[in-house]
Amino acid sequence: MELTFGAEVESFRADFVAFLDEHLPDEAAAAERSRSTAHLPEWARKWQRLLFDHGWLLPANPPEFGGRNAGILQLYVYREELSRRRIYHSFNPQGVGTVVASLLTFGTDEQKRRWAVPILRAEMTASLGMSEPGAGSDLAGLRSRAVPEGDHFVVNGHKLWTSGAHDADVLLTFVRTDPDAPKHRGISVLLIPRDAPGVLCRPFPAVYDRDNLDFNEVFLTDVRVPAENLVGPLHGGWQVANGSLMHERTLMWMAFADRLRDLLEDFRPLRAVDRDRYATIAMDTQALRLLGSAALAREARGEGNGAGMSVLKLLGSEAEQNAARCALDAAGLDGLVDPTMTAPYNPYRPEVFTAGWFARYIGTFAGTTAGGTSEIQRNIIAERLLGLPRS
Repeated sequence: MELTFGAEVESFRADFVAFLDEHLPDEAAAAERSRSTAHLPEWARKWQRLLFDHGWLLPANPPEFGGRNAGILQLYVYREELSRRRIYHSFNPQGVGTVVASLLTFGTDEQKRRWAVPILRAEMTASLGMSEPGAGSDLAGLRSRAVPEGDHFVVNGHKLWTSGAHDADVLLTFVRTDPDAPKHRGISVLLIPRDAPGVLCRPFPAVYDRDNLDFNEVFLTDVRVPAENLVGPLHGGWQVANGSLMHERTLMWMAFADRLRDLLEDFRPLRAVDRDRYATIAMDTQALRLLGSAALAREARGEGNGAGMSVLKLLGSEAEQNAARCALDAAGLDGLVDPTMTAPYNPYRPEVFTAGWFARYIGTFAGTTAGGTSEIQRNIIAERLLGLPRS
């Protein structure tokens, strides 16, 4: 398969390359770390705002929301150029990529003005409150409650794995509003300001990065949320959730393919790499790019297949995990500690390879969890693609 583009797409690419050549700040090339996925250093705020003002933040969006109405092929080459330079359009990926997408799809005009545009312009950051203890991948099992009370909802509950919550200005939070309805039908979505009374964010370290706190427990105790902060219809949160995760999975396979490419390059100093396993990883990397390119072509023809994205997500995340495990096995005890390294591995900044192989391997579990676990992807593939009955 040879992936080629027409003159219009290549002209779009050339315009973006010219923009990067002229405006890319030195800090972006230096890959300065942020302390969480909802913390924006001042230079990153200026960079994101510049992208927004020039229509390069989210090119598929209309101009008023930081884009230029780009098509899927143009979006692909945009991501490709970012990957080549190992730079980011935003240090708040969930806020820009998932929360805003949900607001633009399901929110009111006022919510778009009050929340979406400031997030896009880096005037505020956002986090996604989905997972809970006992309801990580099974959103329908969530137990956080929101009870209508006049012109407010009163929210009580507990969220877990909420990336960047302690640094975010607002949390897009999934809550149960009808406990008597079937699980999928009694969920609603609220925008909850992080500084609202009753919101407690408790960050905790990951084993692969004990210095850079990102994950949070979020405790919600009698939090009063204005009814105007309801996103989408009351009890219609399942539809919003599916839309949110679909936005999160769009072109996600490209990120996995890039990390696999870099893992293969980093294997080279390891003398004990099993050749068969290495060959498998190389083939998985190529298969991911080919399948992703085929999906891209179908999308460009208007033949999008949401369930098919689960195949790419599953293959990419598990191939990355297998690659890191292979390298760890080859490195042996040296893979546990590397005295030449100066900082832990951060899976949100995969281009900064500063950790031993053990930390990098542990970090890959985020990929098999975020955006829907591997088990959930297998269920989707079985039921929606293969037509198998529910077990």
